[in-house]
Amino acid sequence: MKRINILIVAIVAVFAFASAGKAQSNFAVGATLEDFTLSDTNGKSRSFNQLKGKNGTVLVFLSAQCPVVKMYNERISKIAADYAAKGINFIGINSNVTESLEWVKSNAEENYKFPVLIDKGNVWADKLGATVTPEVYFFNEKNALLYHGAIDNDRSGKNISDNFLRAAFDAKLEGKTISKTKSNAFGCTIKRVNG
Repeated sequence: MKRINILIVAIVAVFAFASAGKAQSNFAVGATLEDFTLSDTNGKSRSFNQLKGKNGTVLVFLSAQCPVVKMYNERISKIAADYAAKGINFIGINSNVTESLEWVKSNAEENYKFPVLIDKGNVWADKLGATVTPEVYFFNEKNALLYHGAIDNDRSGKNISDNFLRAAFDAKLEGKTISKTKSNAFGCTIKRVNG
């Protein structure tokens, strides 16, 4: 009887832990993002609401060391440039505890024309449930999440058959329903403080 009780307690504890972890990181499509402020690579405080675009905003989780992000850098910059003129702004976020500010700053200056914010202690990665780089969150002008996941379906960029992010942008700008609001992001694991 004692063994059964221990087993039941263990099973309940595992489910409680799994549920708690999932609930903390379950920022679903349709949820509204609260305004937040982080420092950019120059140490200047920047808020989401100051940086957002009139037609939407993308938070893209980035890494200076991730080879998958390196394969995406050119595409990320091209998409950001293509849609900046249409009122959609990009904001980069680096949540990797293993990357120094100097490294992140030089990488951002070399690759991006949009601001990259430093998420010390991976607070915002945890709130949104971001797990990999690159991973994108596309919000409308009212800060409601419209799309979350991968940029497209091919890390190499040679065999893209689904441009998830561009399709979400185009549907939003045309006043249509976004057909695919979620996809599985892939890339390098965000290097967290506790994990």
